[in-house]
This record gives sequence, structure tokens and C-alpha cells, in this order.
Amino acid sequence: MIILAGTPIGNLGDASARLIEALGAAQVIAAEDTRVTQRLLAALHIENRPRLIPLHDHNERLKAAELVELGRDADLLVLSDAGMPTVSDPGFHLVETAAAAGVQVTVIPGPSAVLAALAVSGLPTDRFTFEGFLPRKHGDRTSTFRELVDERRTMVFFESPNRLAAALTDLAAVFGDDRTVVVCRELTKFYEEVRRGSASELVAWAAEGVKGEICIVVAGAPKRVHSLEDGIRQVQALVAGGERMKDATASVALSTGLGKRELYEGALAAR
Repeated sequence: MIILAGTPIGNLGDASARLIEALGAAQVIAAEDTRVTQRLLAALHIENRPRLIPLHDHNERLKAAELVELGRDADLLVLSDAGMPTVSDPGFHLVETAAAAGVQVTVIPGPSAVLAALAVSGLPTDRFTFEGFLPRKHGDRTSTFRELVDERRTMVFFESPNRLAAALTDLAAVFGDDRTVVVCRELTKFYEEVRRGSASELVAWAAEGVKGEICIVVAGAPKRVHSLEDGIRQVQALVAGGERMKDATASVALSTGLGKRELYEGALAAR
């Protein structure tokens, strides 16, 4: 079978007993970076020296079929450099290929920067969305934020420390200063740091220069109160764009919580 194993995101003490057992028994490991895996084996005092196969963003699609066949006849342990494989790390295409081929996939749960950041953020955790790494370029990053400005769930992003100040600047420009933002740095490590505030308040700190692994957690958009007049205007705009009145009314009712009948009758009366 194929075994996805979570590895420490910083503190080696977070290595589970199951992970250590699996590393000690593994004959073949598909690793995001074989050098990182070798250091992990040494740090955990594991004497086993399995065959290490690189599995990273640049070769995963090419290697997936070959690795799935390995996993058909023997156990294949899959590791990313830190955290859970497939979560903004290699592994998704491998699992996709294994599922299509009928090869069993299981998991050894472990540390996750996403969940760790969410847990310490102090923001709602009942519903959240993980958006991965933010785009590198200003325009693309701003477009991403604009797509998410009305997202009601707590949002979690990964970001490079070198781009953190720029990302917070763009976040403030799109989301405004009424959103709580939490920046988590070096989670589980010696220099762990959690900063809370608005995006613009955190820019000055980030501009001084930060190092390490970064997670940004952003509060979801507050529930908007829509008046019937606003809803009718939205219906009219959709109809003017070519939608049928019935479809436009249903769409606006779903997004605003206003009644379909009131919207429909109001839009008809306003013609």
C-alpha cells in the first residue's frame, strides 16, 4: 500500500510513535527532498537506510505511475519535508493515480501548519478554507484577495517571509482595516511567534524583516445586511445582463437571504 506520513513542522518531539516505527521499517520512501529525509532519520536516531526516491513538484506526474506500481506489491512510505503530504506539498497526483489504479492508500496523521495556525489564531475554527501559497505577483495576489473578500469562513494562507509585507499591504487594500489578521511564524519551533491585528498594523512589523515559515490567518467577512431595495437593484442588473427574471431572483435570494417572492414582485414593479 501507499502510506502518507505526516512529519514534524519544526519540533522533532512531534514525531509520532507510528511515524518512527514506519521509518524504521520502510524499505522504500518517496521523499520531497531526500536530503531532508536523511536528516530526519539521523535526528530521530533511526538506523534503517531505505531506498529514497525523489518525489517533488517537478517530477510527480512522471513518477506517479511507477510509484503506484511499487505500492501495489509493497509498502511505499511518502514524506514531504514537513507536515502532511498532498497539503501544498507533493502527493496529490500520486494518490489520484493510486485511487484510479485500485491501489490502497492509508495515512499516518501528523503535524499540520494549517491546523496549528488555525488553532492558535483565536479566529473561528468551525468553518475555514485553506488557500495555499499566495501568488508571487502583486496583481495576481490582489485578484486572489478580491475573489475572497466576501468569504465568510476563516481563511488560511501560506506566504514567503520575503513577501509578507507586500502581501499584508495588498490584504489591507482589499479587505480594509476591520478584519482581524493573525500571522503565525515558525510554529512549534524555538522562535515561534504569533502576531494579531489588522493587516495595516502588521505591515510595519513585517517590513522590518521576518524569517521562517509563515502562515496568515484572516477572519471571514461579516454577514452583510441587505435591504430589499439593494436586492431589487441586483436583480435588475442581472436581468439587464441577459438573465431571466426567475433565475436572477433565485440567485440574488441565495446570496442575500432575501425572499424570492419579494424580490420578484419588487423587480416587476420597478420596471
